[in-house]
Amino acid sequence: MHTRQLGKTGLTVSCVGLGCMPMSVPATRPSEQESIGVIHHAVDCGITLLDTADSYCLDDSEPGHNERLIGKALAELPAAKRDGLVVATKGGLVRPGGRWERDGSPQHLRAACEASLKNLRTSCITLYQYHRIDPKYPVAESMGCLKKLQQEGKIRFIGVSNFSVMELEAAEAVVDIVSVQNQYSRKHRDPETDGVLAYTQAKNLAFLAWSPLNGIGGAKTLGLFEPLLESIAASHHVSIYQVVLAWLLSKGPQVIALPGASRRQSIEDSAKACRLKLRPEEIEALNA
Repeated sequence: MHTRQLGKTGLTVSCVGLGCMPMSVPATRPSEQESIGVIHHAVDCGITLLDTADSYCLDDSEPGHNERLIGKALAELPAAKRDGLVVATKGGLVRPGGRWERDGSPQHLRAACEASLKNLRTSCITLYQYHRIDPKYPVAESMGCLKKLQQEGKIRFIGVSNFSVMELEAAEAVVDIVSVQNQYSRKHRDPETDGVLAYTQAKNLAFLAWSPLNGIGGAKTLGLFEPLLESIAASHHVSIYQVVLAWLLSKGPQVIALPGASRRQSIEDSAKACRLKLRPEEIEALNA
């Protein structure tokens, strides 16, 4: 498995991680046993970065569902397999009635982090990310809470998610940021034009691309009206999904893709994208 630096942390992780959201959010989610099997299989395939959030659940009756899956799955692994794994979680979103709402209050973020520690069965979260800015609270206030949690030893590294360049600058004025997790895919290419992709490379921050295959259920739309993807995939004898992930990884050494998966076959296929090297002309064509 090819690896990349996780920003300024000194840690290396697989260039393709496992987005665990599909195991908890959809009503058609797999059973706990099946999900744990997917996580174990991802580790066997060389995946060393697992991405989750306390809000990955059906609604507010089960916050932390996805984190508890990961906590249980990792507890079942031998110590040798757990060594080197990085779990990244997030706080700042809540699920009342199944809706997605923001809560960036210091009180909520502290409580959310404490709950995540228990869910993940750990004393320190390797990467904790502010999930999405709550406009009711200044960025400095929310990030200040995470800084205190870091000083207390409950968070090792701090990241952010769904941030603009201006918001990143505001956050970095308060605390050291190591990663940015924003949406990036063939369908959603804003990071190329909004300055965030360039900012992460210039500042040596990891760019964690969420929904790189168009999100839950969206992978079925990949390749529609894009015969180029099918052609490139056929020439390399790989899936179109591997082509998309390899294209994303070509966008910079700081980019790490986080495809979601709820099936073993899906994450096994995605993991192979780390080994796919697209030709310069293919990248150019895909860029266009």
